[in-house]
Amino acid sequence: MKNDTKIKIFLVDDDALFLKSLEIEFLENADFIVETFSTGELCIANINNNPDVVILDYQLDGIVENAMNGIETLDKIKAFNPEIPVIMLSSQDKIEVAINCMHHKAVDYVVKSETAFVRLQKIITSVFKFQKMEKELNWYMDRM
Repeated sequence: MKNDTKIKIFLVDDDALFLKSLEIEFLENADFIVETFSTGELCIANINNNPDVVILDYQLDGIVENAMNGIETLDKIKAFNPEIPVIMLSSQDKIEVAINCMHHKAVDYVVKSETAFVRLQKIITSVFKFQKMEKELNWYMDRM
């Protein structure tokens, strides 16, 4: 089964435009399976698909008023499987937000910006090097 060697990423963000652009970046730059979710609830409902990494928005309240926030979603992911690396995304560059994410066992914290994808790429690379996964992590060379 060739599919088993692909790294599966869950992208969770209520900002549809940001979610789509991130998905495109990942699919254009590497051989990933990407699943996108607009709420933490949807992410948790699909967590038994066992993602290799979850990229999770900190806010998550843009669509459903009483939606689970990123930290609650993070806690539920960790309750399901503490080994799943979760990278938090936020539009705010606040140290207390970053500390809160780390406290809840996020791998890292990335501020949404033009350089967000490059930061995510670096973090994911180091996560998989650290985990020494059998899965192939093939970033395509820059097609500039």
